[in-house]
Amino acid sequence: MMHTEENEQVEEMMNMAAWLLGIKNLQIQPYHLPPLGPNDVKVQIKALGICGSDVHHFKNMRVANFIVKKPMVIGHECAGIIKDIGSNVKSLAIGDRVALEPGISCQTCNLCKNGTYNLCKKMKFFGSPPTNGSLANQVVHHSNLVFKLPDNVSLEEGAMCEPLSVGVHACRRAGVNPDTKVLIVGAGPIGLVTMLAARAFGAPRVVVADVDQHRLSIAKNLGADGTIQVSTNIQDLGEEISKIHKIIGENVDISFDCVGFDKTMSTALTATRAGGKVCLVGLGQSRMTIPLVAAAARYRNTWPLCIELLRTGKIDVKPLITHRYKFTQEDVEKAFETSAKGGSAIKVMFNL
Repeated sequence: MMHTEENEQVEEMMNMAAWLLGIKNLQIQPYHLPPLGPNDVKVQIKALGICGSDVHHFKNMRVANFIVKKPMVIGHECAGIIKDIGSNVKSLAIGDRVALEPGISCQTCNLCKNGTYNLCKKMKFFGSPPTNGSLANQVVHHSNLVFKLPDNVSLEEGAMCEPLSVGVHACRRAGVNPDTKVLIVGAGPIGLVTMLAARAFGAPRVVVADVDQHRLSIAKNLGADGTIQVSTNIQDLGEEISKIHKIIGENVDISFDCVGFDKTMSTALTATRAGGKVCLVGLGQSRMTIPLVAAAARYRNTWPLCIELLRTGKIDVKPLITHRYKFTQEDVEKAFETSAKGGSAIKVMFNL
């Protein structure tokens, strides 16, 4: 019979991950996990979604100022099953189905102590250089960032808690409620989850604008009250704003720019009523003619609410998962190419 230590060594040798080695060069190779600390859990990853930032790394080896300088494991939208727990972990057990929050703050600075850990200057984030991500058979993660899933929430839905958290945090910051009419600029994955979150927060009317008619049709099927196809030409802004106001019926109280370009932010700012709110969610450009990128912040304390919204059915993210792939070299390459092309692909998911 093989000893436990030998079992662990064999398991370690078998652990594989998708390594980004260069532009459009992903290879499944061995991944040696860090040791399990007393407050850590080891999670067998079962579902992982591809994010726009993963695609940027895949295509350009960078996102804004985050540059991939050495081989890195990619991925951060994930859920799985706990395989081992540290000696101090009491709230989780082996076999639990869990979703993972991928941002690891220092937990000691004033920002972390005050609860705004998402602003921590020492934040480490799965799949953001130089921190390895979670497109792997197994990962080790701090137990405080691992959340048990209810029986009626699937592992794929658990992995969707990460993008959903972006929309939930945006709606919290902007104060969406039953008295606010909302404009969503951008019908990509983040725009769509922000729309779903706005509806769950009680917004009585939500209108979505995008350049792509197919994505607008998806927004309409998911519950948008109205859609408008816009262009990338700033000269069309005046006419488009008139159409937005006509569709929404009254002034826009809150606008979410889920794209992050000069034109989209101009649309949000111009469409929103005096005294309303504009929330920058997408980061398409690292620099804009209006210096608002620094105002964008990562979510915080969202996983419990996301899981509850999924459990109760107030939000259904399943229609957003348009493509599924296995964890093989061939499928990893196909999945990232599919996600990079956009088009009909909304959320590409790995089933490990």
